[in-house]
Amino acid sequence: MSLTKTYRSGTYPLALILSLSLADLAHARSTHTFANLGMQSFATHCFSPFLTRQKAVDVFGVTGFAYDFYDLDPFSSAAPSPAEGRKVTVGTDRRCEISFDGTHGLQAADVAIAALKSEGLDTHADVPAHFIRTADTTLLAARRLNPRRVAVVHVGTRVGENGIETFMSVERLLPEQVEG
Repeated sequence: MSLTKTYRSGTYPLALILSLSLADLAHARSTHTFANLGMQSFATHCFSPFLTRQKAVDVFGVTGFAYDFYDLDPFSSAAPSPAEGRKVTVGTDRRCEISFDGTHGLQAADVAIAALKSEGLDTHADVPAHFIRTADTTLLAARRLNPRRVAVVHVGTRVGENGIETFMSVERLLPEQVEG
């Protein structure tokens, strides 16, 4: 029995083909595992009113996820965390966003919805007009945090540094942006 196989335009040792196939499978699994870790990190940390800049660095900075965080008016006694990444979104005072490689929008949206439910954030609110749903948006929803505050959750895919990436974001509206 020969341990070679014709593959595309040549003959290669079967061991090489199997090792390449296993490497591809391992990469796919590691990318999927990394995405799952990102989704769970978002769900666990981004809805917490006690997340600070330092905690965001400690949690997201060591994982390899791209992230963006600011909290200009913390609910806790923590010092404000200025925006260091993208500009502050008009009408918000807090953002927690992570992104990771790959197209995982549907699964990420499911995780975000489950996180909203587990936090007891199930009272719907209107999404302000300046939050734009794009063709690559999987979830754009607003939920009341309390009578004066609303969180807007945005999940989808976009072009990132390494190709398509999935992003998960939650932003807190300023009280004057919340409709009665």
